[in-house]
Amino acid sequence: MLSRFMSGSIRNLEREYSCTVRLLDDTEYTCTIQRDAKGQYLFDLICHHLNLLEKDYFGIRYVDPDKQRHWLEFPKSIAKQMKSQPPFTMCLRVKFYPPDPAVLREEITRYLVFLQIKRDLYHGRLLCKTSDAAMLAAYILQAEIGDYDPGKHPEGYSSKFQFFPKHSERLERRIADIHKTELIGQTPETSERNFLQKAQMLETYGVDPHPCKDVSGNPAFLAFTPFGFMVLQGNKRVHFLKWNEVSKLKFEGKTFHVYANQKEDKKIILTYFAPTPEACKHLWKCGVENQAFYKMEKSSQVRTVSSSNLFFKGSRFRYSGRVAKEVMEQSAKIKREPPEIHRAGMVPSRSCPSITHGPRLSSVPRTRRRAVHISIIEGLESLRDSAHSTPVRSVSHSDSFMPRSRSQATDSSDGVAVLSDESYSPSDSVMPTPVAEHSMELATARHVNGAPCSIEEEKESEAGTPMYGESGDFSADVKSGPEAAAGDSALSEVEQVNKFVLSVLRLLLVTIGLLFVLLLLLIILTESDLDIAFLRDIRQTPEFEQFHYEYFCPLRRWFACKLRWIGELLIKPE
Repeated sequence: MLSRFMSGSIRNLEREYSCTVRLLDDTEYTCTIQRDAKGQYLFDLICHHLNLLEKDYFGIRYVDPDKQRHWLEFPKSIAKQMKSQPPFTMCLRVKFYPPDPAVLREEITRYLVFLQIKRDLYHGRLLCKTSDAAMLAAYILQAEIGDYDPGKHPEGYSSKFQFFPKHSERLERRIADIHKTELIGQTPETSERNFLQKAQMLETYGVDPHPCKDVSGNPAFLAFTPFGFMVLQGNKRVHFLKWNEVSKLKFEGKTFHVYANQKEDKKIILTYFAPTPEACKHLWKCGVENQAFYKMEKSSQVRTVSSSNLFFKGSRFRYSGRVAKEVMEQSAKIKREPPEIHRAGMVPSRSCPSITHGPRLSSVPRTRRRAVHISIIEGLESLRDSAHSTPVRSVSHSDSFMPRSRSQATDSSDGVAVLSDESYSPSDSVMPTPVAEHSMELATARHVNGAPCSIEEEKESEAGTPMYGESGDFSADVKSGPEAAAGDSALSEVEQVNKFVLSVLRLLLVTIGLLFVLLLLLIILTESDLDIAFLRDIRQTPEFEQFHYEYFCPLRRWFACKLRWIGELLIKPE
């Protein structure tokens, strides 16, 4: 009896596993779930824990052993998606950024989106000009520590915050000036709302960058935003396609294609190369989901898409959630008492430190900031003078989900949109957002004055941003100078020729196979004595009889005559 009980307990343990999800405030939610549990079950547990109803904007992200990021697919089993062994560790993140955060129904949703955008700002994904950066940082200060108090906030207090990958003394002074003079009396709720309103006006709002290369080997970041598809190079947005212009997304191996239809029946195809096939597939799935979420009117309109060629099955994928319009309609029906929000101001944060956590120095030592700033400016000047192979054009941002002020601001611009004074480089962020559970000793050993010991440790974390170094061969391929660009260009041309030849060979093989099958069927119909119902019906049709006597029999006699003639030539004695 005891052995039966013990064996039953062991089987139950084998059917369960532990799962830890790091939330947006860097607290952790741990639960035990069944081995066959689907992603939707875990997501519902987290949303219940957070008392979150407007949950369609969020998703669960994990990193596989090869450092490739993935979004957990809710209709599928968790265990079948994870390539590692339990216990599993994941992160809750904003997957679909609300086009206008002001229309979010509940404050808890706005607060979680605020935490995500604050994280984006910190890791360098939300790029902006210095004036906008100072305003955003001042809103964060006001939300976390309230009004300026000379007794609590000594001179230089803003320097103890880490809002961006890099700080300058001038920017810190500007942040403190705004906080002292312009934001007095704002509650945390008001500051967060103003922060969101300011952030959603920026070009890189909602950007989750995917590092790629264009056809000439120039590094680029591809991103899907609430308003469309975007390509970033240097400090400029070189491409923007609204979602209603994007007709198809396709990938093959490491090659990613974007097909678009613009005004006056103008069709364009953009081609980029991802570091690995897995990264390219992840990029494609992100694009499919974002396009379905923001473009479709109803979830019933969403169809399964394929990356395959005409005759060969490729990856098939379908977005399974609700679309943006349905989410907003459902949010308008929420009627309940606003849930209590426990803000993370007093909770130590690994990625977005607060002044309440103690001093945290900038990732760049103060003595080197001016030199770093000068080197960045020099690099930008050379970048502005250089010509990228990716065509540059201007596209209007107007969209059904876009606030009117944002549309007017972007429609008035011509040419390339300059996003910032510095180059867009999310990899500048060296602060980790780890997915694996770390002890306090490891966390203490990792940080020296608030900076990690090495970039390699950052690559092992879920740094919300893919870096060039996350794929070893890709980082090695990033070279500088015309020789590297020429070599990459020649390599890409050879790859395209090889793919074209392979496609032609596949089509030829399929054609020959079909003709061979038709020939076999014709021989069976005309020469065999098989008395099968469907063959008998075909033989008795007038059309087949006419074909048989007028075409096939003469052709057969001609072939027989030629074969006899060839045989006589071969056996005729000399």
